[in-house]
Amino acid sequence: MTQLLQVLTAFSWRSVLDIAIITYVFYKAIMLIRGTRAEQLVKGLAVLLIATVLSGQLGLVTSHWLLRNTMTLGLVAIPIVFQPELRRALESLGRGKIFTRSSLLYGDKEFEQMLDEVIKAVQVLVKKKLGALLVMERETGLNELVETGIGIDGQVSAELLINIFLPRSPLHDGAVIIRGNRLIAAGCYLPLTENPNLSKELGTRHRAALGVSEQSDAVVLVVSEETGVISLTNSGKLTRYLDEKTLKQMLLKFLKPPSTSLSFWQWRSH
Repeated sequence: MTQLLQVLTAFSWRSVLDIAIITYVFYKAIMLIRGTRAEQLVKGLAVLLIATVLSGQLGLVTSHWLLRNTMTLGLVAIPIVFQPELRRALESLGRGKIFTRSSLLYGDKEFEQMLDEVIKAVQVLVKKKLGALLVMERETGLNELVETGIGIDGQVSAELLINIFLPRSPLHDGAVIIRGNRLIAAGCYLPLTENPNLSKELGTRHRAALGVSEQSDAVVLVVSEETGVISLTNSGKLTRYLDEKTLKQMLLKFLKPPSTSLSFWQWRSH
């Protein structure tokens, strides 16, 4: 009882703040690895840790020595194994409001024009069942993906998008990357998702869309070649069977710049 009172007496607002910070960090870490390959690896490490403690308590010298050394090697390997998750965590930190550049990507007028052209292109692509993959860059730069494709740097238009994804086009198999109201590159290769729980029905386009949205804050639009179904990915989450109205609402939600911000194009026009 006396020890408990001593602990409570020493408990200050700094201790509460410290516990709150650690709790938040652990919560964000769990949410970051949830649904990824790292989730299974964490469970494996937890089993090893429990086995190490139990073997020490039970006096199993050889097993304890082996498990302890395995855990030491595991700690060294964690940065390598969790490289994608660590990258996502650092990118999320860099996308904080202090570093935001979303207002440099979209102005109100340019955004409305880009959105109208994308919706018009999607209408034709769905009707003709032409497969398409459109990556819309936000705050995370995608230059490493741009370099895998063919540079275009043209204004986004429905005609340009439709022609790129025609079956005989040399660029139709890859993705297009849109920055602001400019189509930066086409025929780009995207990283595939590592999510082991993904449905086997989803093809390469959907896996690529999820992959790039897991590694960045990009919004990715997919039109299925087989079914003409419209899908959208953001932050590693896939939403399927969108109609044109719902698609436009989601694009407005994720991409529309704040009305109070001054866009790059607006700044240039002054």
